[in-house]
Amino acid sequence: MNRHARLAPIAFFDIAAQRRRLGARVDSAVARVLDHCQFVLGPEVAALEADLAALCGARHALSCASGTDALLLALMAKNIGPGDAVLCPAFTFCATAEMAALLGATPVFVDVDEATFNIDPAGLEQGVAAARRLGLKPKAVIAVDLYGLPADYAAMAPLAAAHGLFVLADAAQSFGAVRRNRRVGALAPATTTSFYPTKPLSCYGDGGAVFTDDDDLAAVMRSLRVHGEGADKYDNVRIGINGRLDAIQAAVLMEKLKIFADEIAARERIARRYAEGLADAVIVPRVPQDSTSVWALYTVRVAPDMRAGIMAALRGEGVPSAIYYPKPIHRQPAYRHYPVAGNGLPVSERLAAEVLSLPMHAYLDASAQDRVIAAVRRAVGR
Repeated sequence: MNRHARLAPIAFFDIAAQRRRLGARVDSAVARVLDHCQFVLGPEVAALEADLAALCGARHALSCASGTDALLLALMAKNIGPGDAVLCPAFTFCATAEMAALLGATPVFVDVDEATFNIDPAGLEQGVAAARRLGLKPKAVIAVDLYGLPADYAAMAPLAAAHGLFVLADAAQSFGAVRRNRRVGALAPATTTSFYPTKPLSCYGDGGAVFTDDDDLAAVMRSLRVHGEGADKYDNVRIGINGRLDAIQAAVLMEKLKIFADEIAARERIARRYAEGLADAVIVPRVPQDSTSVWALYTVRVAPDMRAGIMAALRGEGVPSAIYYPKPIHRQPAYRHYPVAGNGLPVSERLAAEVLSLPMHAYLDASAQDRVIAAVRRAVGR
């Protein structure tokens, strides 16, 4: 028997550990909602939105039912639709492109930067050119802050301005991070995030938010969130959706916000320790000096022909691992017919073959992390 097999498995995401820390406080917050019974757009929702806006420095924070709905609301508010092209990174979760396609627009896939995993600003020109060759109007770019690190919005801004592109930050994994002394939520004209249970800031189900300083954009999204309402919900001035965040989830998020800074600091300490223990064994992620990451995932790179064996070896020692993402979007059946920028997307395809995510959460103690580091080193023969 493997001498490590008797050790208890390590949690990849340990939602239960946070629950143990916050249980009584969250239970009380939920009980208050149950007492007042204002479950839809109750007082907790407005309070949460004020807290979220204050944290990131955005003028408006609009909560909604999911991170996917957040993307949809922003694109709908900008009238994205048939004939429009939306530039998206190929190396991310499909929801980024899905919302553009759902509205009848055409996702155009752009390659990512090998060092940061985020969209390559230099690829925007190629994406615009690909769209125009097909007779499409380049309308927007959705930049994804992959694994918790903000994309380089400053580098994108002049290219976006030159081509009239609306820049939407998909910060599903990065809320709480900083780039050039500005927080995620204030780095782009509009920013979306997700509060899915495994995200750094999470609720007990689906939830999301959109951030912007644009008063008009915020007003339109607020209307779209409730079936396109005007003066009231029976005065519908546009086609909208039912995209509201419920008060129970808002109550949960408000309690989690109180410890969010502490959890971000813990994730940073864990990431540093991983880097120190693994830098000579695998390719570890690097954060630019002008940025912070919230480390939604800690993702290393390994040789493609070794990855399956490494994962099996880790599994044998009770160490979980995962691949985010095993197939770029443009290789997935639902998206294969959409255009790609340039001469293919070699970085996205290479990363999909190399990436390997290790356990990462704010409650990963030193002994568990030592086990992960030692197991990875053994698996790669270091």
